[in-house]
Amino acid sequence: MAAAKKTEATEHFWRAFRAAAEASECQYVVVSFADRAEVATQLAELVVDGRKRATAALLRQFGPEGEPRPIVGGYVVLVDGDGQPCAIWRTKELRLGPLVSVDEAFAWDEGEDDRTRASWLDAHRAFFGRLAERGGFPMHDDIETVFERFQVVWPPHIADA
Repeated sequence: MAAAKKTEATEHFWRAFRAAAEASECQYVVVSFADRAEVATQLAELVVDGRKRATAALLRQFGPEGEPRPIVGGYVVLVDGDGQPCAIWRTKELRLGPLVSVDEAFAWDEGEDDRTRASWLDAHRAFFGRLAERGGFPMHDDIETVFERFQVVWPPHIADA
């Protein structure tokens, strides 16, 4: 995941959700997936299609100089590779652990590739490895990872029942 900026489009999307859901919550963050626009769009489509209901990030991506740390019950507006809002989710579960602590169920919920733990590890080692190279920190299998499961709440035609 990567933090993205709030825009007029994300604000409009958020206001439509709040009005329809009669939600009083005013706080949300905007994120996109991956480090390339085309991949961000492909992964956002997995959320819209109902296949992807989890994501993972390095703990070091969060903090004062990085992305806001997710919280259980927090809202996220997901944007595609062009910055267009696709969905709003609410975080329902967070777990912190080493990268290799991922299990088959989480890999399945993340919905990527063949949904196995092995393919999940391959893809995330590669992605986190690129982040490590750019950030100048070592990549290893025990790197602290945030595992997040979510429930899509907007728009209504893709919201989880």
